[in-house]
Amino acid sequence: MISSVRGEVLSVGLDHVVVEVGGVGFAVQATPATLATLRRGEEARLHTALVVREDSLTLFGFADADARELFGLLQTVSGIGPRLALATLAVLDPDKLRAALVEGNITVLTSVPGIGRKGAERLTLELRDKVTALGSGDAPAVTAPGAVRSEVVEALAGLGFPAKQAEQAVDKVLADGDGHTTASVLRAALATLGRKR
Repeated sequence: MISSVRGEVLSVGLDHVVVEVGGVGFAVQATPATLATLRRGEEARLHTALVVREDSLTLFGFADADARELFGLLQTVSGIGPRLALATLAVLDPDKLRAALVEGNITVLTSVPGIGRKGAERLTLELRDKVTALGSGDAPAVTAPGAVRSEVVEALAGLGFPAKQAEQAVDKVLADGDGHTTASVLRAALATLGRKR
């Protein structure tokens, strides 16, 4: 299994990054918050999980080992595949996710697009005892609101939301003052869009 990659960032897409390792470019799927920390031409190190399917090999990358462990844990629950596990980590940071699972907070879990009430109940039932309230990374750097807005709108469009709907959700979050980092604005915007569905 490929548990980490380190090398020059060749390109950063809406849902993936290409990292050159020993002359080979690895496409790594990642959350918008992780992608926002990467810059083309700079060296990056990502903790990774390799998901093997009959017709594909897909690498998923995370800023820290904590998020990677939760990614694997989420997939042990029936009905949660790698895409939904990644979406969950895009909306909820590891600490919030752990807290929601331990407390059985269905409202927080259903803020993830694709997770309904039954799915949220199954998650808490199966994972409550497996998660611990440990682990927290460094606080993300604060970015200018204009840059945050364009990054988050682009990320939401990459996740399949219509551009106009994405812009309205991001503008509402920024107006409400729900944080000014790309990750916090993205989480709040995804929660807003999730409620509309």
